[in-house]
Amino acid sequence: MASRLFITKPLEQLFKEAADAEHGLKRALSVVDLTMLGVGAIIGAGIFVLTGVAAAQHAGPAIVLSFVAAGIACVFAGLCYSEMASMIPIAGSAYTYSYATLGEFLAWIIGWDLILEYSLGAATVAVGWSGTVVSLLGDLNIHLPAHFTTPFFNLSPDGAWQVTGGLNVPAVLIIVLVTSLLVVGIRESANVNTVIVFVKVGVVVAFILAGLRHINPANWTPFIPPNTGRFEEFGWTGVLTGAGVVFFAYIGFDAVSTAAQEAKNPQRDMPIGILGSLAICTVLYIVVAAVLTGIVPYTELNVPAPITVGINATGIYWMRFVVNIGAIAGLSSVILVMLLGQPRIFWTMAGDGLLPSVFAKVHPRFRTPYITTIMTGIAVALVAGLFPIGVLGQLVSIGTLFAFILVCAGVLVLRHTRPHIHRPFRAPLIWFVSSAGIVCCFLLMYGLPWQTWERLAIWMAIGLLIYFVYGIRHSRLARAQARRGGD
Repeated sequence: MASRLFITKPLEQLFKEAADAEHGLKRALSVVDLTMLGVGAIIGAGIFVLTGVAAAQHAGPAIVLSFVAAGIACVFAGLCYSEMASMIPIAGSAYTYSYATLGEFLAWIIGWDLILEYSLGAATVAVGWSGTVVSLLGDLNIHLPAHFTTPFFNLSPDGAWQVTGGLNVPAVLIIVLVTSLLVVGIRESANVNTVIVFVKVGVVVAFILAGLRHINPANWTPFIPPNTGRFEEFGWTGVLTGAGVVFFAYIGFDAVSTAAQEAKNPQRDMPIGILGSLAICTVLYIVVAAVLTGIVPYTELNVPAPITVGINATGIYWMRFVVNIGAIAGLSSVILVMLLGQPRIFWTMAGDGLLPSVFAKVHPRFRTPYITTIMTGIAVALVAGLFPIGVLGQLVSIGTLFAFILVCAGVLVLRHTRPHIHRPFRAPLIWFVSSAGIVCCFLLMYGLPWQTWERLAIWMAIGLLIYFVYGIRHSRLARAQARRGGD
């Protein structure tokens, strides 16, 4: 049993899968396309929503330092992702990398974790999308009843669950709409994504330029508010917690690694796309956080649309429409990317036999994984309608950090076990980079509230039950090795 848990998928088999996939994929993405893909997936709820929540609840104006800390962790993880993506050009992300290096059991764990990341990521962004739409409708004197824009559950200041009885209808509707589009095969092209990226980045830059003249330095004092006695509430521990919360803002660079098979020159362009998009977004995040907390006291930013609050504080009310429309477009594209990626994870795991084959079923006309897309859409819509954004964002962050830890570890393991494999991109100082990535990501996980760890443990327990009841018995790789052993 123990040997089966750590069975690894041979790299030669992955290379063969990549070669077979070449017949169905066109290498059309340039380094600019890849960078724009990363920026398009990163710029979303993190900058338009979670910046305010994390500042108000955890770090205060020092949310700037939280973004710096999260960005540093991402650089180490990004270097490891770059090496893996250029060496194993398969669209499976951390799940595929772990299967090739750490074994089937850990691959299952990370695959199950990615399901959490993509599903709750889409739900988190949908809640932010809802807040922005409600703000825009309010500007047009269209006011939705409160019980149609608030979640069914909420958290009290002491962390206890409360039943508010509402339903976030706009969040549910956007998930249903995007799911319907994905079922019939609607997806963004690189050109459309680039246009949306320019719109989003243009809105962000416009907010920065407008806000610079209205900064009140008094709002930055104290820069690090004193700790309240709770680990996650302000002080340096609050900055650490804030970094873990806003880490959700960075997860989009994973989308670049899934496009390895469609890059014109993955050996050169993948690292540039991953690290370039990280650099651009980190700078934008830090500047926006500084401007936003300089315009508005951080205590007033615990809202679904903090950028709109910042615009109100400047008195430039016409910009509310520009910001809201840009945010809606940007958040919509992020939801689309995440709901597109989720069924792909199901499909890959089902192809390996770890999930029932129905999860890999493709629609005969639309050629999409319609069953898993519909199932994902229903689940995500319920979560987005029932739960608050803070809880969702923290779960996505801890799941993503866990995935990054395994990727960093996988790179180090592969350097030791397969040192002679051709690596088009080699992460520098691998012992330091991978170890630093593991330590930084773990520290950010440690800074998240204990309740978030409990929810992750529950999710993982469900996943382990499924694996030992079904996955381990139907693993195609294990069956193939058993047949070879029998021969």
